Amino acid sequence: MASQDWFDKDFYKTLGVSKDVTDADLKKTYRKLARKYHPDSNQGDEKAEAKFKEISEAYSVLSDAEQRKEYDEIRAMGSGARFTANGSGAGFEDVFSRFGQQGRGQQQSADFEDIFAMFNQGQGGSFGSGRFGQPSGGFRGFGGPQKGADVTARTTLDFATAVQGETITLQGEDGKPFKVKIPAGVADGQKIRLRGRGRPSPDGGDSGDIVVQIAVRPHPVFTREGLNLRVVVPVTFTEAALGATIEVPTLGGDTVKLRVAPGTPSGRVLRVKGRGVTTAKGTGDLLAELQVAVPSHLDDEAREALEKFQALEPSENPRADLMAKARR
Repeated sequence: MASQDWFDKDFYKTLGVSKDVTDADLKKTYRKLARKYHPDSNQGDEKAEAKFKEISEAYSVLSDAEQRKEYDEIRAMGSGARFTANGSGAGFEDVFSRFGQQGRGQQQSADFEDIFAMFNQGQGGSFGSGRFGQPSGGFRGFGGPQKGADVTARTTLDFATAVQGETITLQGEDGKPFKVKIPAGVADGQKIRLRGRGRPSPDGGDSGDIVVQIAVRPHPVFTREGLNLRVVVPVTFTEAALGATIEVPTLGGDTVKLRVAPGTPSGRVLRVKGRGVTTAKGTGDLLAELQVAVPSHLDDEAREALEKFQALEPSENPRADLMAKARR
């Protein structure tokens, strides 16, 4: 920081706090401003980045009790003084006069460290040592406290648990259990972030997060398509040809009845509204995909009946359209 800045920069005003602000209120105010002006939230905004640097610089001084005391003393003794290179305005003598020196007759070749030394005798510190106004890390080197490290945890859920949601217990890296609320509709590969539950900050900042990576076991019957659930439902040839009312399972365990229209082809999908995945974004449907099941064994009577049907069925070739399209 240039010598002039010691007197020109009002760190309390920069943060919008009073001189008697408590450490807790100071930290709370800084966090609010840091979130607002952080470069990650203001891509390409040079004014926001400059503001972020200002508040980080101010907090790095005021959050340190020793530096805050020195800053207050410097500001108090230098109130109204100006440092200039060309002799215009008041010089260092205005400051030294407050220490009982004669003032106006002093040379202006004094270094700012001469002032700092008056406060640091026996402490081994100076402005150039990085004690005052130097960033403490974090936030891309702009200063301010660093956030603690994130901790990664993994868990595998049953399909139904992932769809319906549940509170589960996991073991932390310190061996202690912690609870995780699994929201309804969590998907395979999704991550759940528990803010402030990770490792502590090394310098008084926010703690890191616990990031829980979710894996979901496949279900033997249902698959998921966004908010919809899909189930493949076998139907007999006669059900598909003549029509029928069938029962279809749902994820909750109960069944719903669906009407299969006469002449329904294999692969047709029937929709059951509102029986899919329910989340804050909405509720999906249950998609019942019908597949005609061909019997693998026929007794003589059944075979004879089918042969009679074959002789009576329309002479249409079901593959005629396929062949025509393939020739194009």
